[in-house]
Amino acid sequence: MSIVTAALRTRERQQARFARTGFAESTLAELAWQRTRDAAGRWSGAGLVVGALAGLIVFAPAAWLAAAVASATGQRLLLTDARGTVWNGSALPVLSGGPGSRDASALPGRLEWQIGWRGLGLELRARQSCCLRGEVRAFVKPGFGRMSLLLLPGESNTVGQWPTAWLSGLGTPWNTLQLGGTLRLTSPGLTVEWVQGRVRFSGEASLDVANASSRVATLDTLGSYRLVLRGDAARGDAATVSLLTVEGALRLSGQGEWVGSGLRFRGEAQAAEGSETALNNLLNIIGRRQGARSVISIG
Repeated sequence: MSIVTAALRTRERQQARFARTGFAESTLAELAWQRTRDAAGRWSGAGLVVGALAGLIVFAPAAWLAAAVASATGQRLLLTDARGTVWNGSALPVLSGGPGSRDASALPGRLEWQIGWRGLGLELRARQSCCLRGEVRAFVKPGFGRMSLLLLPGESNTVGQWPTAWLSGLGTPWNTLQLGGTLRLTSPGLTVEWVQGRVRFSGEASLDVANASSRVATLDTLGSYRLVLRGDAARGDAATVSLLTVEGALRLSGQGEWVGSGLRFRGEAQAAEGSETALNNLLNIIGRRQGARSVISIG
């Protein structure tokens, strides 16, 4: 068979195939081009969607973070006047009594934060000139059905200090007590894990109340107190909570556990000798009276 004859037969087979499909050769080429163009359009559309989502994440407004914090705390901690983005922003921290409450108390300075990726988690850096000691750092690691937050130790293990009066924003009984003094939080390192709705603690944190006072007591100063949380996740969910009096006319003490998602605490308050009359109203408010004592029960 000659080369010319082979070429003619190949051409005849192609024409027969085009005839069976009902399309001319030029029409099939146009269809192929149309399919290629449609595919390119789909990829272009997908690229636009991915780009838009990436931009939305990168420039997500700080108000989204404020909404998440309000939801997670039952609207008791609010980040008001949020500015910037989720990743680099600032806001005014406000304590509130929750939905429908008219009580609210703001701190005097703006809280500034930066959030960035670190390995498989997020690193949070926060500053607040009025209340935080330098830059406070925390590492957040999400997972399947769990999340952990590691509070990294800072300068002299001090996280920050706040005016005790800030607590009045939480409503009853804090708005009645109208406390004065200073709250100071210290920690050599603390990890909080949320596992399927349960909370686990590892490490230690101490909350000191210095030079506390109250408008319902006639004494200028009630005293100074320390609340200590100690946790060891390897031993289970429970973390111990202890309250003790450092000094003062109002004597506070108690023990408890943070189990699962709640605190169980039993304590008592009583007046030092000679201060009973001055502290009588206060003891009636902070617990259930049993003679000279006031019993404090949570959970």
